[in-house]
Amino acid sequence: MFSKLGILLSLLVGFVASEDISFTFNGFRSANLSLYGIAQITANGLLKLTNDTEQQKGHAFYPNPISFKNSVTGNSSSFSTTFVFSIISQYSTLSGHGIAFVISPTKEISGALPSQYLGLFNETNNGTSTGHVVAIELDTIQNSEFDDINNNHVGIDINGLKSATSAAAGYFADTNGAFKNMSLISGHQMQVWVDYDGVKKQINVTLAPINVDKPKIPLLSLSLDLSPTFNDNMYVGFSSSTGSVLSNHYLPRIGGKKRSKLLTFGLAMMIVTFVSVAISSAVYVVKRKRKFAELVEDWELDYGPHRFKYKDLYIATKGFEEKELLGVGGFGRVYRGVLPTSKIEIAVKKVSHESRQGMREFVAEIVSIGRLRHRNLVSLLGYCRRKGELLLVYDYMPNRSLDKYLFDQPKITLNWGQRFRVLKGVASGLLYLHEEWEQIIVHRDVKASNVLLDGAMNGRLADFGLARLYDHGTDPQTTHVVGTLGYLAPEHTRSGKATTSTDVFAFGAFLLEVACGRRPIEKRAEDALLVDWVFSYWNRGEILEARDPNLGADYVVNELELVLKLGLLCSHSEPAARPSMRQVVQYLEGDICLPELSSLGLCASGLTFAHKGGFTDFAISYPSSMSKAFSHPPSVADTLLSGGR
Repeated sequence: MFSKLGILLSLLVGFVASEDISFTFNGFRSANLSLYGIAQITANGLLKLTNDTEQQKGHAFYPNPISFKNSVTGNSSSFSTTFVFSIISQYSTLSGHGIAFVISPTKEISGALPSQYLGLFNETNNGTSTGHVVAIELDTIQNSEFDDINNNHVGIDINGLKSATSAAAGYFADTNGAFKNMSLISGHQMQVWVDYDGVKKQINVTLAPINVDKPKIPLLSLSLDLSPTFNDNMYVGFSSSTGSVLSNHYLPRIGGKKRSKLLTFGLAMMIVTFVSVAISSAVYVVKRKRKFAELVEDWELDYGPHRFKYKDLYIATKGFEEKELLGVGGFGRVYRGVLPTSKIEIAVKKVSHESRQGMREFVAEIVSIGRLRHRNLVSLLGYCRRKGELLLVYDYMPNRSLDKYLFDQPKITLNWGQRFRVLKGVASGLLYLHEEWEQIIVHRDVKASNVLLDGAMNGRLADFGLARLYDHGTDPQTTHVVGTLGYLAPEHTRSGKATTSTDVFAFGAFLLEVACGRRPIEKRAEDALLVDWVFSYWNRGEILEARDPNLGADYVVNELELVLKLGLLCSHSEPAARPSMRQVVQYLEGDICLPELSSLGLCASGLTFAHKGGFTDFAISYPSSMSKAFSHPPSVADTLLSGGR
């Protein structure tokens, strides 16, 4: 059992119509309710709408129809409903599907679907005018197909689950009008008032804690004539359903006093009053499973869809099974998953965040970056925090990372056309981050292993902005250098400051590794640094000889030469000598010509991109013992590795 949702209420219903009808439910065993689906009356008088069965629905209706229209005018009469409820979930931040108070032309809602349809509609009749259904939904799951605003809202539904109006659960305080948030699955007792004015043609819905008088300002207000929606006679009841995450919905017996006298507000007016009293102690307490506990703070409630439930991610990745593991990187382990409801494929990265310092700013920036949208960026869909872990959710890329196709005798070799398209795509994505979004995003870790390939083998830059975000909460004067050895610009290692120019430097190393099929630093007796190696070929006038031998003769000479020379230019030790990403894109697209490198004074010293020291605090991908293997002149390798750990 994943989740238990307990809703406590009893019904006291009074009517004034053509005949004097009144009733009070004092327990449900003798109430003669009409039950459908998996709804049942338990031995101790509980009305149980759902049970531990997936994808089912439960309905409970008062057995007799009620006249909702004036017999003379045909207009909908005024009515009021109030009920007090308490939803108790097994997990503090997880819940199954919600519950709806329903006014329906029939008590047998055949063909309705469970799960997000709440047992009220199906794909065909949802949103059609023939439904004649009015519902007040207390919804605890966000369904994008119904344009739900969040996973904790109240809505007025007319003939469909795309609410005519909805609002986050809460109330307006009478003292100062301030809005007070409420959590529907908190377990606290709450009261709902539904009031329809047949003269003004207006329906109001109000929500408040049980110890607060009815607020003067309703939570929802909708101007709508319900006469066309209502038939002459309608049925009143509740509906709920289960999905992949199971829920139990209860309506227990509560003692009450019968009303001997009913209120009337004039001729042709009727009052329909539903009173339900919720007592939390009447519901059994469900033990919380710690393995699904999340870390959620009040400030995170504003992030809405960017906050994933750990339960959903756990189910999606089959409990983070090893067979779902996509890879292990410097920032954590990445798993493939399929979201249980939408069936969307995702990649989930588990990152340690032992320190809470700066976490609020960090998450705020994750959510901000989650709004980035570019065809060459892997979308960051959202996050989840749990104990000492931060889980980041991305779009899933079926063809994995680019480095698998370049290094260590790859099983599949990309041809030149595919490689050139990837380079132009990643360049376009970086230009978007640097100049075309509302804020400047510095990636700080551009490399082949952070470029993923989609189903069409298009390159998409992943982990964008993540390295920079890890510096939140630290002293800017002592910011750690974060990145990978071989891609770090010299000014970055000295000052710790990441700029768009340091991204260009890393992109230069990326250009060379894609063209040459070699990592920026190779564990070899000589030519350890790729940039030195390519420079030596350029210096001899044989730069094309630096190409990946796996390309064979299948390449475009002008394009390959451009990529190799541009890689050297971007690797210049002086930031001012490097092009911007806009210029890089223009070079790759052929919009402008690359200047001759000799005219720029390019020399080996210009490619010497590191100095002693400054390498104590960055994420290094190669061991310091590697430096012993180098007999290379001290132009680059010795100075680069001398401070490594």
